[in-house]
Amino acid sequence: MRALVVSDIHSNLDALDAVLADAGQWDVLWSLGDVVGYGPQPNECIARLSEHEHLAIPGNHDWGVLEKLDLAEFNADARQANLWTRNQLSAVSRAYLEALASTRVEGDVTLAHGSPRYPIWEYLIYASSARVSFAHFHTSICLVGHTHLPVIFRFMPSASSTSDSREGRGQNPLASGQCQALQPVEGREVLLDQQRYIINPGSVGQPRDGDPRAAYLLFDPERKTIEHRRVVYDIEATQKKMRRVDLPPRQIARLAHGW
Repeated sequence: MRALVVSDIHSNLDALDAVLADAGQWDVLWSLGDVVGYGPQPNECIARLSEHEHLAIPGNHDWGVLEKLDLAEFNADARQANLWTRNQLSAVSRAYLEALASTRVEGDVTLAHGSPRYPIWEYLIYASSARVSFAHFHTSICLVGHTHLPVIFRFMPSASSTSDSREGRGQNPLASGQCQALQPVEGREVLLDQQRYIINPGSVGQPRDGDPRAAYLLFDPERKTIEHRRVVYDIEATQKKMRRVDLPPRQIARLAHGW
């Protein structure tokens, strides 16, 4: 099975369509949250996902639109865009978001927006915070979004803690060990080893790693391979749509710079 993994679409239909066109053959689409927020086409993005076999979980912007989060926790631009999105959301789109469970487990893979510890709103940027999260899921792999930054976190327990765990001495294998933060190489298929991983595909609709191209992941859970990819989309078209509905200027400008 080949999964197309996307996250943080943020109502950017032009970016989502570019990803769908670029991804080639895949069997199922996994969306890691924040389908809406920031961008100009929330209903259209939900409708596009619904055209395909897919599963999805919510992000903090999805919950903000549903009034499950206090918008005082959002910055001014995010709050303005979220309030605009609330007014645009159709009954069908609202029902779609309401039905999403905060996490999912698919075989040996956990899906969470922020982290397995705090699924809706924890940023896993550094290896230190990712290391703590390995204790909060039981599968080999966890896929997350939220930061808009592609990254691979790899946990390697120490030889002593692994040996103690096998011999039934009650040692927590996470008590000692290292967590590495690895930068993905675009377009390179990676075979995952027997260690545990937290993997972020980056953002489709609002990348923040200095590269404005839409980011996504191809994942084969049977072969245990991943491939991070980027694709150019029509940023100016999205920006025009955002200006037309008076979305925040800073959010419009940042699309061209990937920050």
